[in-house]
Amino acid sequence: MTSPSTSNNHRCLNLISKSKTLQNLKQIHGQFITTGLSHHTFPLSKLLLLSSTVSLSYALSIFNRIPNPSVFLYNTLISSIVSHHNPTQTHLAFSLYHQILSSRSQRPNEFTYPSLFKASGFHSRLHRHGRALHAHVLKFVESVNHDRFVQAALVGFYANCGKLKVATSLFERISEPDLATWNTLLAAYANSGESEEVLRLFVGMLKSSSVRPNEVSLVALIKSCANLGELKGGFWAHGYLLKINLTLNEFIGTSLIDLYSKCGSLKFARQVFDKMTKRDTLCYNAMIRGLAVHGLGQEAVKFYKNMVSQGLLPDDATFVVTISACSHSGLVDEGLQIFHSMKAVYAIEPKVEHYGCLVDLLGRSGRLEEAEECIKKMPMKPNATLWRSFLASAQIHGDLEMGEISLEHLLGLEFENSGNYVLLSNIYAGVNRWDDVEKTRELMKNHLVNKSPGISTIS
Repeated sequence: MTSPSTSNNHRCLNLISKSKTLQNLKQIHGQFITTGLSHHTFPLSKLLLLSSTVSLSYALSIFNRIPNPSVFLYNTLISSIVSHHNPTQTHLAFSLYHQILSSRSQRPNEFTYPSLFKASGFHSRLHRHGRALHAHVLKFVESVNHDRFVQAALVGFYANCGKLKVATSLFERISEPDLATWNTLLAAYANSGESEEVLRLFVGMLKSSSVRPNEVSLVALIKSCANLGELKGGFWAHGYLLKINLTLNEFIGTSLIDLYSKCGSLKFARQVFDKMTKRDTLCYNAMIRGLAVHGLGQEAVKFYKNMVSQGLLPDDATFVVTISACSHSGLVDEGLQIFHSMKAVYAIEPKVEHYGCLVDLLGRSGRLEEAEECIKKMPMKPNATLWRSFLASAQIHGDLEMGEISLEHLLGLEFENSGNYVLLSNIYAGVNRWDDVEKTRELMKNHLVNKSPGISTIS
């Protein structure tokens, strides 16, 4: 199968890019057959690329009619399937790869593997395919140690699998890693919480002569500075962003808001928010979360209402941070209204963390009976975090009955947590029931629970 220059400029190729429906594709495919373009690799690759976006089944039917397809066409279709990010279709990519292995006239090359490694990282059940592919690469790609695309794909695969030491080891073998590979490793470490390693890598990136950090690089750096409470590092990243004229997009803006909020600099967080030309739900979530942590519930609710008025749809996290803001500021009615709007207005089914926020909202305000009723009516089983919140509210309001109820449930979920016993003991101590304090201590001994350092009352 050849690809003469005349086939590369044929008028049918211009029609392909304009085709939007399956019917158009079928018409163009018919012209390919009648004009002889179906015998040339390059036009066929264009047809396969477009048809796979309109109808993958039709693309496969075209491919299956090609006599002895080249590895280039195999690679084209594999890459297109993977680029759609549809995990249910990844098996087709691996099926095509196995066809290459079974072919007597074709063998995989360095362009076959990057897409397959990417697909292998989509889901944990596919990781085994990636490990097998690594062995295949060593067998079929002679220049694997010099092919930057294959090396970068391997780094990306192991990073997505959480095998960061392996990814780093492979990364260090690349003589001049490109920006995408640097960012892959930076993001993997940032997402895993290994913030100090992100700082080390970023310094190495700055020393590299071949790349310059971009917005993706800075998001990983700022996120790590936020986790470490490194306000100075965050200031440096913000200054570097301005110095090299990078865009303050939603991702960087959200990261900076989160950083400044966690470091207690709400003024700077608000300045970043105000300077952003485009704000999404995640950006609002970060700002609301920062206000909530600092007890500014009224402001948080204003941001929530402003977000909704802008036509942005709240997500699960929005409701968690907003109801929490109401809880910490005593805005019970507002919190209840926002909780009930989840299902009534946005058709979002509340999860256990949302019910936890609701219980905390009611419990902190002293409406413990309502909080208990809410727990009873939950469509899912309450977890330990929810019961612990209820126990803490019982302690705040000195409600022995509710405290004992919550501890009973907590013992069935995590009897080894000393903090639960301490909270109940504090309730007893608050009303001078020292015999019950001693009983709680004996209960801890019976369950072989050790008191955590720094927790008082039970001594």
